[in-house]
Amino acid sequence: MKPLLTFLVLIAACQTGLSQDLAFDTPDIDGRATQLEKSSEPKLTVVCFLGTECPLAKLYATRLNEMSSEFSDVDFIGVCSNLQDSVDDLIEYRNKHEIVFPIIKDRKNLIADRYQAQRTPEVFLVDENLKVIYRGRIDDQYQPGLAKAATTRDDLKIAITEALSGQEISVASTEPFGCLIGRVKNESNPNSQITFANQVSRLLINHCAECHQDGEIGPMSLIDYDEVVGWADMIQEVVDDGRMPPWHADPKHGQFTNERRMTMDEKQMLRDWIADGAPMGDKSQLPKVEDPVVTKWRLPKQPDFVIAMRDQPFVVPAEGTVEYQYFVVDPGFKEDKWITAAEILPGERSVLHHSIVFVRPPDGAEFRGIGWLAAYVPGQGTPTYNPKYGRKIPAGSKLVFQQHYTPTGKEKSDSTQIGLIFGEESQIEHEVFTLVAVDQEFVIPPGASNHQVDAQFGWIPNQGKLLGVSPHMHYRGKSFRLTADFEDRAEILLNVPNYDFNWQHIYQLQDPLPLDSIKSLRFTAGFDNSANNPANPNPEETVTWGDQTWEEMAVAFAIVSEPRNARTLAKEMTPEEKQAEKERWDAVVKKANQFADDYFERFDKNENQKIESSELPRATRSFGSWSIDFNHDGKITKQDIIDSAIDRFDRFDRK
Repeated sequence: MKPLLTFLVLIAACQTGLSQDLAFDTPDIDGRATQLEKSSEPKLTVVCFLGTECPLAKLYATRLNEMSSEFSDVDFIGVCSNLQDSVDDLIEYRNKHEIVFPIIKDRKNLIADRYQAQRTPEVFLVDENLKVIYRGRIDDQYQPGLAKAATTRDDLKIAITEALSGQEISVASTEPFGCLIGRVKNESNPNSQITFANQVSRLLINHCAECHQDGEIGPMSLIDYDEVVGWADMIQEVVDDGRMPPWHADPKHGQFTNERRMTMDEKQMLRDWIADGAPMGDKSQLPKVEDPVVTKWRLPKQPDFVIAMRDQPFVVPAEGTVEYQYFVVDPGFKEDKWITAAEILPGERSVLHHSIVFVRPPDGAEFRGIGWLAAYVPGQGTPTYNPKYGRKIPAGSKLVFQQHYTPTGKEKSDSTQIGLIFGEESQIEHEVFTLVAVDQEFVIPPGASNHQVDAQFGWIPNQGKLLGVSPHMHYRGKSFRLTADFEDRAEILLNVPNYDFNWQHIYQLQDPLPLDSIKSLRFTAGFDNSANNPANPNPEETVTWGDQTWEEMAVAFAIVSEPRNARTLAKEMTPEEKQAEKERWDAVVKKANQFADDYFERFDKNENQKIESSELPRATRSFGSWSIDFNHDGKITKQDIIDSAIDRFDRFDRK
């Protein structure tokens, strides 16, 4: 049934109070009698359809529990109708979320069918006559892949309050969001040409098992038939909607090594299998699946070096806004290190929105780019490079962890680590580094549905190659396009028509792009600040740059490489060339000094000849002030600015 049609059926059912008898008498998961029946006294009951692995059912478990305590004269009953959820699963779910109200295992989805429930979580508020007076979502904060900074309408709570006070329910139905209930399947077609054992298991292993197996980030395992069959309808929905596998690049522009895409034939295979009742087939045809090796690291091998962001975990509060946290650690490197692979390992994934580790080199060290070393962000795999390509960490460098935490309703502790794989310096032929293009001056008007923001990379290496691109926006991010300008044409290298904040991909080019013929590299970011954007925190706000997700960013990171001998002079310069080089250098130094004067006039508010972190705009604090602060005392001197500007202008001038 199509989503809109389903919703209309739900509304109709709600308006008629559902014709079925909604009473039930079923033992809960502890074997205690749990009844819902008509009463001669005024009485309200909330029937909550839940699932142990559905992300939204997990998010709302604590909230439902709190509401059951707040409204002590209202009964709450949890119902699990998922085929794939066992009683043991439900007991674990209840204990983890400290749920105090009874939970029923609806073994043949009889209660779900009677209530015409579709999703988890979905709630029904019934009165003493077992008439449904409200049905739908709990509130409007969460949708699959979307999370507002705060709830703007507490639908269930409002309905309960209105009912208790004798008022008419102002909004009697809302559309529930969450996972489809894993109903018992009709008898499967014994003559089906598509079975789990033969085709579907292999398809899921190929496209889904990387994340959806025990110990990985996916909310459920898609390896075993008994688990998969319960999720079959939900799998079809997310595949048909394009939400899974997660990939957002337009195939018309560019080819990428880490592309996640299911073919049309594969999608049809899934549909046909589900339409035939999701048959198991001949078990002897099942592929041999190794027991998942649940390892902390997804690097090519165990890391050569591991270091945590600090000795003690950082405590993330249960609620509120947590400003970006910065932790500086000394890895103790006495010699230069070349990194061929790096991975950030969160201590508590549920609260860590993203982590970026930067290199902060010592004074005078030769260093390229913004110091980006590795990142953990939603949906991003672990990029690795050819052993001949490496990122340099100069001897004596510090590592800076930038941590962005989002509270989830419970106090959590996080201790993030980074693991590094070292390369042999003699084998490193290309240095890998990251460049950033940022526009922090944009203003997105209220209600704007497609506001465009443009920015350009200030410098790209002449002899380098573009390896990958990572766009970054927040909830209002709508689209992204990266364009290369050549002498005779402009070419779109990456087009993301439907940007999704939850999947911060690094788009790794299948064929690294030589940069010698590219004049400039620029991007256009689109933002939807209208009410039609379901993730929009507030369409009535004027939006500017900010660290938090309800603010916005317009950023692109370019991962580039450059031959290590790129700056070696090919021949001895003539006297004329030496004079031209001197004049060029003098112009660079003059320009850098003027830039430093302008920078201090703009940001040195207390005129003490040092710029403190609090005086800088958040964009600068977020993307590399530590690479300018060469003496690392938390303050930027004019000489720091001059040295940094000379390096940038020198490279830009050579381009």
